[in-house]
Amino acid sequence: MRTIGLIGGMSWESSSEYYRLINQSVREQRGPTTSASCLLWSFNFAEIEDLQHKGDWTGLTTRMTEAAQKLEAAGANFLVICTNTMHRTAPAVEASVSIPLLHIADPTAERIKAAGFRSVGLLGTAFTMEQDFYKGRLTDRHGLDVIIPDAADRAAVHRVIYEELVTGQVLAPSRDIYRVIIQRMVENGAEAVILGCTEIMLLIGPDDSPVPVFDTTELHALAAVDLALAD
Repeated sequence: MRTIGLIGGMSWESSSEYYRLINQSVREQRGPTTSASCLLWSFNFAEIEDLQHKGDWTGLTTRMTEAAQKLEAAGANFLVICTNTMHRTAPAVEASVSIPLLHIADPTAERIKAAGFRSVGLLGTAFTMEQDFYKGRLTDRHGLDVIIPDAADRAAVHRVIYEELVTGQVLAPSRDIYRVIIQRMVENGAEAVILGCTEIMLLIGPDDSPVPVFDTTELHALAAVDLALAD
């Protein structure tokens, strides 16, 4: 079994879901007492959030590459960044180590294509929805057409993530807001919806959307198990 290096704590709520999903899948595949070989570097998210909203991506990249190098030195065989937004630093992280990085967008895109969809709505932080590091990978590498909410809806999605979900609050009124936003993306042509923030799965599930939803947290975690257990 390969050792998974998890760069987490962004937030710990979603990192705990990674840990649960990875270990449940390993148990199912290898036996009831088997658990995953993994290492976790967990950031203080308050520091990460502050740098994000200051736009200090140089400082964020330094922290991410240092975490990656520490996990490699500790014995990780490959890396998983347990957040969509911080994949903005993925190229620098990959360049800083000699072990592979499993990019969160790739298993999600592969599952979407296998289901026969090409036009997808994207929910996430404002960074993920508006910047090209994530949308561009979905489009350029996987040929997907990406639909994002309008400016007001993007602001609402972002607010719920940073004011509620990362603080452990899962509120019914915010679920209703997301449902309305999803419906608007569907009306604009989305055949499916990517839950492109690792906390959104705490709020939204398949029953909250008129089209299939693809949970990046689950798909990324299960892809990590596949790589860890591959011959």
